Amino acid sequence: MSKKVFTMGIDVGSNFIKLVLMDYSDNPQLIDKHTEKIRKRNPTQVADEMVQIMLDKHNLKYEDIAYLASTGEGDLVKRKRGHFYGMTTHARGANYFFQEARTVVDLGALYVRCIRINEGARVEDYKMTGQCASGSGQFLENISRYLGLSIEEVGEVSLQSSNPEISSGICAVLAETDVINMVSRGIRTPDIIKGIHLSIASRVIKLLGSLKAESPIILTGGMALNKGMIQAIDETLKESSKRFTILAHPDSIYAGAIGAALWGGFRDLKLKEKKAVLA
Repeated sequence: MSKKVFTMGIDVGSNFIKLVLMDYSDNPQLIDKHTEKIRKRNPTQVADEMVQIMLDKHNLKYEDIAYLASTGEGDLVKRKRGHFYGMTTHARGANYFFQEARTVVDLGALYVRCIRINEGARVEDYKMTGQCASGSGQFLENISRYLGLSIEEVGEVSLQSSNPEISSGICAVLAETDVINMVSRGIRTPDIIKGIHLSIASRVIKLLGSLKAESPIILTGGMALNKGMIQAIDETLKESSKRFTILAHPDSIYAGAIGAALWGGFRDLKLKEKKAVLA
C-alpha cells in the first residue's frame, strides 16, 4: 500500500470558500470537504482558518501537504503553493465526478461559463456570460433576499410555480426592476423565481449552442444542485432542438476546489520527477 500524498484545493468565490483535502497517491480520493460563507469577514483570514481547521481535524501539519492549490480569488490565500484558473479546475473537477464529461457548465455567482473539454479534462473552448448579466448566482441570491427567501430555499420554491413570469433578462438592473414590478402586480413568488430560473436556463442553452457542446453536460458551481435550476434547464432543452444529457454530482459545488487539488498533485509529481532527473 503506497504512502498517502495529501493535497488541498481551495476555491475562493465571491460568497463562499470551498476547501477539500485529497489523497493524490495511486487513484486520487476525496478525503474531506468544507464550505464557509464569507459574509462580511476577511476572506484571507477565513481561508487561512479553514486550512488550519482541516489540518487539525486530520492531525496533519502544513508540511504534510504536498501541494496547496488555489482557484477563484486565489490571491487571497496566504499559504498556497500555486494557483490554477477557474475553468481548468472546474474542468478537472467535473472529470473527477464523471470521466465521460465533455462539456462543463459552471453556474457561478458572477457569470455562467460553458466549457468544452477533452478526455484528459483539458479545456478546448469556452463561452461565458458577461458579469453585468442577470444570468448569475449573485443575481438570483439578490432577488431571493428581496423576496424574503434564503438562497437554499429558491430551488424548492421554484418547483411550486404554475405560471412563471420571465423577466427581461437583458441586464441585472432591468431584471431587478422587472421583479419589483411583478411584486407590485401581485405575481406569486414561485412564479417569479421560476421565471428567473428559465431566464438563466435560456442563457445556458444559447451558450451551449454557440460552443457546439457535446453531451453529457456536467453542472458545477453554486447553482448546480438547485432543483429549480435543473428543472428549468430540462424544460428549456425540451423546447429547443438541443438534446443533451444533464448531470450534477452531489459534491458539484466543490468541483473547483477538487480540480485545484488534483492539478496541484499533478504539478507536485512533475516537479519531483524533474528534481530526480537533475539530482
